[in-house]
Amino acid sequence: MKFKSLVLTLALALVLPGISRADEGMWLLSLIGKNYADMQKAGFKLTAEDIYSVNQSCIKDAIVGLGNEGSPFWHFCTGEIISDQGLISTNHHCGYGKLQEHSTVGHDYLRDGFWAYSKDQELPNPGLTASILVRMEDVTEQVNAALSDDMSENERARAIKEVSDRIAKKAVEGTIYDAQVKPMFNGNQFFLFVHVIYKDVRLVGAPPSSMGKFGGDTDNWSWPRHTCDFSMFRIYTAPDGNPAEYSDANIPLRPKHFLPVSNRELKDGDFAMVMGFPGTTDRFLTSYGLEETMNITNKLRYEIRTVKINILREEMAASQETRIKYASKYASCSNYWKYSNEQNKALKNLNTMGVKKDIERLYNSWAKDKDPKYAEALPLIKKGYADRAPYEAATTYLAEGLLSGPEMLLQAVRFYRNIEALSDPRYADYHDEIADGINKMADEFYKDYNMDTEKRVLAALLEYVYKNMDMQFMPEFLVTADKKYKGDFTKYVDDMFAKSAFSTAESFKKLMQKPDLKKLAKDPLYLAGQSAYDKYVEVNSMVSKESSDGLKRGIRNFTDGILQINKNSKLLCPDANSTIRLTYGNVKAYDPKDAVSYSFYTTLKGVMEKEDPTSSEFAVPERLKNLYEARDFGPYANSKGELVTCFVTNNDITGGNSGSPVMDAEGNLIGLAFDGNSEAMSGDIDFEENLQRCICLDTRYMLFVIDKYAGATNLIKEMKIVQ
Repeated sequence: MKFKSLVLTLALALVLPGISRADEGMWLLSLIGKNYADMQKAGFKLTAEDIYSVNQSCIKDAIVGLGNEGSPFWHFCTGEIISDQGLISTNHHCGYGKLQEHSTVGHDYLRDGFWAYSKDQELPNPGLTASILVRMEDVTEQVNAALSDDMSENERARAIKEVSDRIAKKAVEGTIYDAQVKPMFNGNQFFLFVHVIYKDVRLVGAPPSSMGKFGGDTDNWSWPRHTCDFSMFRIYTAPDGNPAEYSDANIPLRPKHFLPVSNRELKDGDFAMVMGFPGTTDRFLTSYGLEETMNITNKLRYEIRTVKINILREEMAASQETRIKYASKYASCSNYWKYSNEQNKALKNLNTMGVKKDIERLYNSWAKDKDPKYAEALPLIKKGYADRAPYEAATTYLAEGLLSGPEMLLQAVRFYRNIEALSDPRYADYHDEIADGINKMADEFYKDYNMDTEKRVLAALLEYVYKNMDMQFMPEFLVTADKKYKGDFTKYVDDMFAKSAFSTAESFKKLMQKPDLKKLAKDPLYLAGQSAYDKYVEVNSMVSKESSDGLKRGIRNFTDGILQINKNSKLLCPDANSTIRLTYGNVKAYDPKDAVSYSFYTTLKGVMEKEDPTSSEFAVPERLKNLYEARDFGPYANSKGELVTCFVTNNDITGGNSGSPVMDAEGNLIGLAFDGNSEAMSGDIDFEENLQRCICLDTRYMLFVIDKYAGATNLIKEMKIVQ
C-alpha cells in the first residue's frame, strides 16, 4: 500500500513537477512570458518586456557575464551595472584573482582592500571581458534541418557545429557583436545568443579579504553567513561607445540600463529574482551518471585536493609573500574541494539516488509503448557509464593529481612546446613575436610561484597518485621514479628541480638566452610532464571510445522522453550552460533539521560573535569593530538599528551565478548572490524545494562598507539609491 502511494506521488511529480517545485528553474529570458503569471503570484510588479526586450532598454542590458578573452562566452561570474557610468558590482571572490594580480608585499590589496577614489586610480585587467546579451533566438529548426537519425553521434556533432557556426556568423555580419549557438536539453533544442563583449574592464574597489572572504573554508557553502562578498569594476569603451582594448583615451560605458540600488528593509516572503550566467547543472542525470559523480568525480576530487590544500595552508600561513602568490590558486582549489564533499553528503541525506531510480522506473513504463529509441535510452546509458568507469577514475587521478594539482609538470610542457616553435625554421619570420610570448608567459608564471611550495605539493601528489591509481594507467615516469628512488618521491622531486631549467625564473631566463632544444628535451620536469600528459590523452581517448556514441545518444533520447512526458503539463527549463538565465522566488527563512531554525538574515553582530584573532578566516579589521561599537551605521541600518549583512532566498542558482544581482519586485538591486547552502548541495543534480537556498550579500552592507568603512563617497554619488 505504501509502495503504491509512493509511485503515484512520484508519477505526479514527474508529469506535473510544478505542483511541488514552484521555485525551481533557470529560465531562458526570451521565454519568460510563459512564467509571467507565476512571477506575479510570487510578487513581481514589472512586465516581461521589462526583463527582456530587443527593441527597448530592459534589465538584461544591465547584466554582465565576466569572462576571459580566450573564452568570453564561458562566464566564470556575473556582475551588474549599477550606475550610468558603467560601474559594476560583483562578488569579492570573482574579483579575487585580479586583486591578487595587482598585489605586492608593499601594496597588499588582498590584506588591505583597494579603493579608487577617482577614475584615474582604477586598475586595468588585460584579458578580462564583460559580455552583455543583445538578443537570443530559438534556432532549433535550422539546426535540426542538417541532422538525420542515421548519423553517428560524432557525425551529428560535426553537423551541429557547421550549421551553428554559419548561423552565428550570419547573425553578426556587419556588427560589433559576437555570437554563438548553444545546445539545450542535451542537444534537443538550440538557441542563438548574440552578445556585445567589452575588453577594457578596470578594478574600482574591494574590501579587505578578512571581510570579503570572512568565514573562509569553514563557512563556505553554509548558512548563517556574514561574508562581505563584493568587489567593483568599471567597463570602458572607445570614445564612440564601441568595445575596445585598454587605452587612456577610453571612456566609461554609457549603459542602456543600470540597476537602482536598494536601501530598503527586506521582509520574509518578499519577491526576489536573480539574473545571471549559471555555469552547469545536470538535472536530467540518471542514477548511472549519479553513481559516477558520487563515487568517482566527487570522491576522488575531494581526496586528491585534500593533499594539496593541507600543504598550501601550511605554506601560506608561514609567509606573507607565499600567501599573496598562492591566494587565488588556493581559493580556486578549495572552492570545489569542499563542494565535492558537501554535495556527496547532501545527495546521500536526500536520497537522490532513490529519486533518480524511481523516475527511471516511471520513464520505462511510459517508454515501452513509444518509439524504440526511448526504450533503448536507459540501457545505453547504463552500459556507457559502466564501460568508462575505470578510465574516468584514471583521468581524474591524472588531471587532479599530476596536471592541475601541481603546476610545474604541465607548465614545463607548455614552455617546451613554445621553445620548440621558437627553434622551428618554419616560424623564423615570427621569432621575435614567439620569444616575446614565451617571456610574457614566464613572467606571469614565476610571479606567483614558489619553488619550495611547488616541490612539496608535487612530491605529495606524485606519491598519492602512485599509491592509489590503478597501475594499468600509471605514467611510465612514476613507475621508473618509484624503482629508482625506492618510493622516496621527495628525493625524486629534489633531483628533478636541481637538474631542470624550469626550476626558477633565473634558470629559465638563462635558458632563453641560448635555447638548446636537444638538451631541453632531456629536462626531467619536461619529461615527467610530457609522460603525464601523454597518458592523460591516451586514457581520455579510452573514455570517449568506451562510452561516447551510445551514452550520448541515450542521454539525448532520455531527455527528449522527459520533455515528451511533460509537454502538456509543465514548462521545463534546460540545464544551465553559462547562458543568461532568470530565476524567481522569495526571501525565505528555513528549518534545515530537527530543532534548528534559521532566520532569513544575519547582522554585523554575528561578525563580532564569530571573531577569532587566532584564525585568518575570522579576523575582523579594527576599523569595522570601531564602527560597530559606535553603532555608526549611517543610513543603512534596519528598523531595529541592526546592520544586515546577508540574507537567503529560495532562488535556483549554481556556480557562475556568483555576483548575480538579486532584485526586488520592481527591478531594484537588493543583494548579490554568492553561495548555496550545504543542506541542498544536491541542487545541481536534483533541486530540493524545501531546503534549497541562495545566500546573498545585502546591498545595505555593501553601501555601508563603501561609504562608512572605505569613505568612497565618489561611488555612492554615482549610484541611484532607492530609499
